Amino acid sequence: MQPIPPNYMAYDRTIVVFSPDGRLLQVEYARQAVKRGSTAIGVIIDKGVILGAIKSSMALTVSDTSKKVFEIDDHIGLLGSGILADARYLVEMARVKAQINEITYGEPISIQTLTKYLANHKHMATQYAGLRPFGVGLLIGGFDNTGSNLYETDPSGTMIEWKAQAIGRGAEKAKKVLNTGFRDKMSEREGVKLVIKALKAGEKDVTKEGMEIAIITEREFKKISGAGIDKIEKGK
Repeated sequence: MQPIPPNYMAYDRTIVVFSPDGRLLQVEYARQAVKRGSTAIGVIIDKGVILGAIKSSMALTVSDTSKKVFEIDDHIGLLGSGILADARYLVEMARVKAQINEITYGEPISIQTLTKYLANHKHMATQYAGLRPFGVGLLIGGFDNTGSNLYETDPSGTMIEWKAQAIGRGAEKAKKVLNTGFRDKMSEREGVKLVIKALKAGEKDVTKEGMEIAIITEREFKKISGAGIDKIEKGK
């Protein structure tokens, strides 16, 4: 984010005012919220997607209450980095949209259609005074009739498709691992190992208990626990 001159502060009071050089400062602030969130990673594999994130944890908290990876439908998963309350709201919207599509058309919603729906909603929050942008970046992945798909949406409502992507505070270091380790048509085990390696590169002192990983294939969504992560790491 570029430094903001003092005389620009009047332009960050509302979302609908552009600065003289064409910046929406509230959107830029929301992007900073994403960069401060814990690391989240998505990787496409052969006939599926692996999603992984670092869970926020504090002493005496119940681990399930701080989850970062959400099941939208049997074939779609979503994870977020940034303000998790915003992510929770968007997750509920996505689940309702997926069920309406199933009932209306008799088939699972495509990953692209669902992502576009959420991206449009995030974009609308940048166009009206009195609102604020969603302070969360999303990675949405799954398998549909077009194959494996992974998309990212940012607070502006931009929608980008990826083969592998990382967001959050450890994104830059994690991307270096993804750039060197990713290849097309990886197996499920190879994909999980790459996500684990990238998460460890992105954040210091992360343990398997602090990771949350989901494997999404056609009509199947499954998470692996700390013991399951340990088993894959050791190649058993």
